[in-house]
Amino acid sequence: MNYRKLGRYGIRVSEVSVGGWLTHGRSIDDSTTQEIVKTAFDLGVNFFDTADVYHRGQAELSLAKAIKGIRREDLVIATKCFFPMSEAPNDRGLSRKHIFESVHSSLKRLELDYIDLMQFHRFDAETPIDETVSAISDLVRQGKVLYWGVSEWNAQQIASAVHISKEIGGIAPSSNQPRYSMLTPEIEQHVIPVSEQYGLGQVVFSPLAQGVLTGKYLPNSAPPQGTRAADDTSNQFMKPYLEDAVLSRVQKLKKYAESLGTDLAEFALAWCLRKSNISSVIIGASNPGQVQQNVKASGLLFGDDVWEKSRAILDGSLDSA
Repeated sequence: MNYRKLGRYGIRVSEVSVGGWLTHGRSIDDSTTQEIVKTAFDLGVNFFDTADVYHRGQAELSLAKAIKGIRREDLVIATKCFFPMSEAPNDRGLSRKHIFESVHSSLKRLELDYIDLMQFHRFDAETPIDETVSAISDLVRQGKVLYWGVSEWNAQQIASAVHISKEIGGIAPSSNQPRYSMLTPEIEQHVIPVSEQYGLGQVVFSPLAQGVLTGKYLPNSAPPQGTRAADDTSNQFMKPYLEDAVLSRVQKLKKYAESLGTDLAEFALAWCLRKSNISSVIIGASNPGQVQQNVKASGLLFGDDVWEKSRAILDGSLDSA
């Protein structure tokens, strides 16, 4: 496993990390989560990502059980807040009140003394950014949070957070967690340049486009039973990836990856990691075997010509590939 700095900051995270969005405390039991986390850790993964809202706290509780017995200093634990955790009017957003209460609730569920990376799950247009930055800066100074980041914030919002942190003597964000994959490269246009300018690293989610970039979904075929695409409670964000034209090109890309001696999933993760601003790619796993396969992407390098041909395949401009 290779490790990268989180943007310009000194902390190092594994190039491949494990998240629990649709799995921990939801679709897999705690013993399976523990197997996955132990397998990942044994393979060099030190970064584990969760959020308070994942199954209303159950993902954090499951992760807490899974990391027992692992030396705390060897782990980088990231969680998030923003989305409603109840019907209460203040149990949501990025107000000082909610941030403080969310951090303390996550610490209790995770059974930790501090959170390595606290992330704001979305931008809160109803709360002044200076209030948000001031609140998280206080928590960092108290030692309850080491670093903070954002998720799915646009370039202007990231820049505003950095500027305001300087204006009020606060602590600037260290990371951004965006959606990023070969099928969703949009952050390359504005978000990555701004992040590079201000020293934020990307810890990207859905690098396999929710499983589509494994090649397991075939054009003109129903999704296999037991997969995310076949589950109406989990596939709401997948519809654009499941069009026959997209799936046909993914199958061509799969053949190309295999001709290079790798499988499509590893290839797609390596594509994300080709950018130095990507600190880590967050994978989901429902069994240890998926982790064992995906960690092979760390250190997998190809030349620009390979990535250019890959883009041509997915764009449909290389129909003969």
